[in-house]
Amino acid sequence: MGFRRGMDAKLFIGQSLLSDAVAPGDVTWDEQANVRDLTVNAESAEADVTTRANKGWRATIGTLKDGSLEFEMVWDPGDPGFTAIKNAWLNNEEIAMAAMDADIADNGSQGLVSNFTVTNFSRSEPLEEAITVSVTIKPSSFTDWYEVGAAP
Repeated sequence: MGFRRGMDAKLFIGQSLLSDAVAPGDVTWDEQANVRDLTVNAESAEADVTTRANKGWRATIGTLKDGSLEFEMVWDPGDPGFTAIKNAWLNNEEIAMAAMDADIADNGSQGLVSNFTVTNFSRSEPLEEAITVSVTIKPSSFTDWYEVGAAP
């Protein structure tokens, strides 16, 4: 199959934080089924490296990468993943998460993994819908683009 469907992508919470000594493959990951539309924001800052040799064209290179995950969850205080994310936000604590394009155990799956900090935890209470929470998380330490089965 040459494509992946969004409904097959998965969000995971790690049972331990990542570090130089604890790689993504060493962590036990718990899938978070209580997730709606998720966006992986990935971009690079840029530096102008234009010189006179560019013949009048501006030249740019990428510098530091920046990323975040934005998603929505149904408000469910009985869901352990919901509670872990809420508590990470309330206590200003890191939480290890992985946004993968397939199951994290599947060879060839890939995505953004990091210890994240929760920067947005906004509750929405529409009259005719379930209560939901909009979540934004940003990398805080040990960030990587993880590819299962890729050579280190």
